Amino acid sequence: MHQTRKALPRAVRLALAASSLAMISAGAASADTVRVTIPEYSSKTMPYFQQAADAFMAENPDTTIELEMVPWANLQQKLVTDISGGVNADLAVIGTRWILDYAEQEVIEPLDDYMDDAFKGRFFETFLTPSVVDGTTFGLPIAASARAMFYNKDLLEEAGYSEPPATWDDLIEASRAIKALEKDGVFAYGIQGKSTETDVYFYYPMWSYGGTILTEDGLSGVNTEAGAKAMDIYMTLINEGLTQPGVTDYQRADIENLFKQGKLGMVITGPFLSNQLKEQAPDLNYGLAKVPAGTTSATYGVTDSIVMFENSDVKDEAWAFLDFLFTTDQRVKFDEAEGFLPVNRQEAAMPMFADNEDLKVFTDLLAGAHFAPLVAGWEEIADSTITDLQATYLGQMEPDAALADIESRVNDILE
Repeated sequence: MHQTRKALPRAVRLALAASSLAMISAGAASADTVRVTIPEYSSKTMPYFQQAADAFMAENPDTTIELEMVPWANLQQKLVTDISGGVNADLAVIGTRWILDYAEQEVIEPLDDYMDDAFKGRFFETFLTPSVVDGTTFGLPIAASARAMFYNKDLLEEAGYSEPPATWDDLIEASRAIKALEKDGVFAYGIQGKSTETDVYFYYPMWSYGGTILTEDGLSGVNTEAGAKAMDIYMTLINEGLTQPGVTDYQRADIENLFKQGKLGMVITGPFLSNQLKEQAPDLNYGLAKVPAGTTSATYGVTDSIVMFENSDVKDEAWAFLDFLFTTDQRVKFDEAEGFLPVNRQEAAMPMFADNEDLKVFTDLLAGAHFAPLVAGWEEIADSTITDLQATYLGQMEPDAALADIESRVNDILE
């Protein structure tokens, strides 16, 4: 969700299709072992899952939980390779927007027959529904977040602002004021321009002006007035030197690190940065605000899902572990460690979450959250969009030409 990850490209989907027979003939685990593949969110990821596995095994001594953690950047290829060879784990955490491709290739197990109303009632529907394809639930929301704007209070105050900018026009003016301070190595607004979610960073202003990634007809919605406005905003920020230089060299973690070091005035990211700031930059005087508005307010909603593979020989045991992971006690431990939003209703009502002022900013934004559309070929759509955005940021394409090219390439993929 939040980390370096992508949906499945067409070549990968074909590999999954070719692997279906291999999955039928090969079991994923021995009768008493549940294997789980997990991506690394932070240094706290494996310690959390290990304690969860130990606690589960203490209550279920006949079942062994075997964990394997891989970097997000390597997760997609590992899963495809394992699936193709019929040696995949029983459970895996994936980006939710991968689910459609997995479901179409019938490599993941439908979960509705395992869930009763009481189990479903644990969740906020906002976070459970992104894993539903044609009325069938294929995953559970292991991690969830939205996006808001972190701002450096001291830097903005020095630039003459007692409050964060509420609109994109305000943000540009505040950025100019920060630049005018002429602080060496300090920049106003951090733009992500490298790798995964570079497209999402562009969508923030586009959504704020009423734009959509796809139209109601299922075609590209980027080459519109809202897309042009978003492009104008970002090119103004880049061309006037209001961002960090060389934006195409910066992934999300890079601009977050600049903010931690006091070198950025504003950055849009998820709630996990709050935990990192408390641990790594406790003296930084920061605040949280909505994503700047255009004609409306908007943010990005993100979930990662945990799925069960269709070829598992230990589905009952795997489901029992899933049930355990989504108890309130385990959800509290995971979200507190990683800094994600609660997906569990009881968890959200606990003081540690309900009284957390940072989290309130994010949860208040969920009503206007946009999620990545659940469509086949999303990997190619994202990559095509990112390629043209990067070319524009580098001055290699004119903005209107880039928007037209994105529209054409995305529609070709969708068709």
